[in-house]
Amino acid sequence: MKQHQKRSTEDWKRCQWAEKNSLLQRYHDEEWGIPVEEDVAFFERLVLEMFQAGLSWRLVLQKREALRRAFSGFSISKVAAFGTKDIDRLLSDKGIIRNRRKIEGAIANARIFSEIIDTHGSFKNYLSQFDDSDEQTLFKEFKKRFRFMGPKIAESFLQSVGKLPAPHEPGCWRNRV
Repeated sequence: MKQHQKRSTEDWKRCQWAEKNSLLQRYHDEEWGIPVEEDVAFFERLVLEMFQAGLSWRLVLQKREALRRAFSGFSISKVAAFGTKDIDRLLSDKGIIRNRRKIEGAIANARIFSEIIDTHGSFKNYLSQFDDSDEQTLFKEFKKRFRFMGPKIAESFLQSVGKLPAPHEPGCWRNRV
C-alpha cells in the first residue's frame, strides 16, 4: 500500500510578497481573501488595513498582538467607548503604531460599526447589500461612511475579508484564475 505524503504549506508557491517571512506566509495562507463571518473579525481587519496605510504589511502583522491588546481584543463596543484618556494611553503605547489620526479613526469606525450592526444585524449583512461587481460604489460608500478610509484602504479591506477577490499571483497555490 502506497502512503501519501501530506504536502507542507512551506513547500507551496505563494504570492511573492508573502514569501518574505512566516507572518506574511501565515496571513496569506490562512486569512487573506478568506470570507469573514464575525463582526469582530471584520473590525480587526479594518483596523489593520487602516494602520497599514503608508507602512509595510509586515510591520502591521508584527504589531498585531499589541494592537489587539491595546484595542481590547478589537471589541467593537469597548473601542467605541474609548475617550480622550484611551487615546492618550494608545499614543504612549510603544508596542503599537502611534498615529493619532489612525487611532482616532479606529475609535470612530468602531462607533460606525456599532451603528451598522444595530441597523443590519451584522456587518456581513451590511456588506451583502452591495453588488460585488460594483466595486466603485463600495469604495465610495466606505470613503463616505468611515474615517481614515480612501479607495485603496477600502479595496484592501474588502479583499482581505473575501468580499472582493484577492489578487493572487499566477502560480500561487491560492490563485483561482
